[in-house]
Amino acid sequence: MTVGARRVWAGAAAIAVACLVTVTGSRAASAAGGQAQNAGERVPMVEEVFKTVVLLRGIPVDTFFEVMGTFASSMGNDCTFCHASNAALDKSAFATPTPRLQRARQMIVMMNALNKQYFNGQPRVTCFTCHGGSERPRADPSFAVQYGEPTLDPDARDFLTDPRVNADQVFDRYLQAIGGADRLARLTSYAAKGTYSGFDTDRSTVPIELYAQAPARETVVVHLTIGASTRVFDGQNAWVAGPEQPLPLLTLTGGNLDRARLEAVANFPVGLRQAYTQWRGGHTVLDDKDVTVLQATSNGDPVVQLYFDSNGLLVRLLRFTSTPVAFVPTRIDYADYRELPGLGVKVPFARTLTQTYMQMTLQLTDVQPNVAIDAARFARPAPAKLQSEK
Repeated sequence: MTVGARRVWAGAAAIAVACLVTVTGSRAASAAGGQAQNAGERVPMVEEVFKTVVLLRGIPVDTFFEVMGTFASSMGNDCTFCHASNAALDKSAFATPTPRLQRARQMIVMMNALNKQYFNGQPRVTCFTCHGGSERPRADPSFAVQYGEPTLDPDARDFLTDPRVNADQVFDRYLQAIGGADRLARLTSYAAKGTYSGFDTDRSTVPIELYAQAPARETVVVHLTIGASTRVFDGQNAWVAGPEQPLPLLTLTGGNLDRARLEAVANFPVGLRQAYTQWRGGHTVLDDKDVTVLQATSNGDPVVQLYFDSNGLLVRLLRFTSTPVAFVPTRIDYADYRELPGLGVKVPFARTLTQTYMQMTLQLTDVQPNVAIDAARFARPAPAKLQSEK
């Protein structure tokens, strides 16, 4: 983990109260998914949970984390750059007014005005547009940029498409590379054990259990030292219940919910092709290697990108979530493909999830295919007991 990443986590993973932005229209709130899929289950808005929120209202808590992570990413710093310096250790200090919070609110008002006037309120001008990972926007021309080696961002949503890339052929090659459609059809479930490390463990490893069931159900149980953290996608809905969360039970919405769906589908990847109706292809470079990219759109916006290496294997999944301030990426990198015993099907034993406020790595060590899994494993988890309640 880089020093910069650790700085971002120090405040971002502990986000609790204050906020800076104004929701400028109903699209952001509706895209975030104010209601869960379960009939009768209401998702609380951020102002109901964090009572000292000033301007950010009308979005779910999981979207709030995406927004705050975007600020940290844009500034190249952690949350204590704007909030009180002791907020990383004392969550109540996030409510402390600071001059930088006032300045940040002014900047957000300016950003919203530009988007409203020139882009129909869409978040096209963002914090990152001007800051680019630096606490101070640079106004002067840079010869280092102008004449230096061009930097290619493989995660960019805007890339040159190649009409020669046929999405069906890419998916067919992927399925063949991991065992073929016939063998994959015989994989209906698996249970796995392994290790987890992340910002919430300070990169130390802890045990995990992973349960997956076709076509798209997944549960991951992370045994943190402070208690178990359970992440569930039941086929329609997704939750996180753990002592490290801001709520005893955090319901995922919008793009975060869809990302949980895609993670579950990727365990049984025959369904990835049908996850979206519109795909376009292109090429980029990932870790100095050429890869093929398939991009899916929803309502006219690029929302998902899949990356396939020269062997046809899926090595990255990128999902963008629409928030009031930006399209925020979540990235999952897949590696260490191994063949499951008796099936001839390969699955990735290493998975790294990266967000603007968190990064975590899962390393599987024991995967048992086609085992019976109790349906209760995929039920809505019980609310966790938070650290503050212990």
